Amino acid sequence: MNLNIQNQNVIVFGAGRGIGKAIADAFSEEGARVCRADLNPDESPDSATVDIADFESVRELSGKIATEWGGIDHVVCAAAIGSGKFGFPFWNLDPSDWKRVLEISLMGTVNVAHAVAPFLQEGESRRKTILFLTSVAGQIGSQTDPPYSAAKAGVINFMQGAAKDFAPFGVRVNALSPGMVKTDLNQSVWASTQEGLPEDARKSYDEWAEEKIAGIAPLARWQTPEEFGAMAVYLASDHAKNITGQTLNIDGGQVMHS
Repeated sequence: MNLNIQNQNVIVFGAGRGIGKAIADAFSEEGARVCRADLNPDESPDSATVDIADFESVRELSGKIATEWGGIDHVVCAAAIGSGKFGFPFWNLDPSDWKRVLEISLMGTVNVAHAVAPFLQEGESRRKTILFLTSVAGQIGSQTDPPYSAAKAGVINFMQGAAKDFAPFGVRVNALSPGMVKTDLNQSVWASTQEGLPEDARKSYDEWAEEKIAGIAPLARWQTPEEFGAMAVYLASDHAKNITGQTLNIDGGQVMHS
């Protein structure tokens, strides 16, 4: 299948590792020109340092890319953090644990959308897209990390509104929703669940993850970052020209099962 996105300009926010890196790699493999933006970027060509919680930083980078590359065609926001604490029940957390999570995982996404909006409306806007990374946690009321779950629920709702706003320009806006992926964020969730447990009750990361996957996902298997890369480039292509305002779950059936 020819996706026809060669030489198109892409910014991936949160491209330093995990799913964001896999998405950036997938666009590069399809011949797109990719700016890999992250607070801690890798050493790839066209990498850029940016904090998505800082709107001016995001706007400056977006303007720079649009000017130097002659426009922006596709934008992906994959940057997010969790609280780093086990939030069940929610009063195990303090309201102060919410602030940074919301600043990055929700408001960072909003910052990106605001910064790139003018550039997506320019030129051949009907081929342009925005893709947000959300989570099954934002759909099922996950109790593991309430700030993260709430932030991702907010991203889904914002995505739907943004899709309606951009529709007259032909710009499509969608979200990808991971289930269980071996990333640093997923491992931080495991670590938070083990805090305070007696030594004989603790589980290794693999033990915890395999048990959780078996319990919540009908397919009972991991999802991989590369799956999100493949779906991201497909959604950016003309093959997905009538897909907008959608949250696509790559989760082994987890949300269906819930």
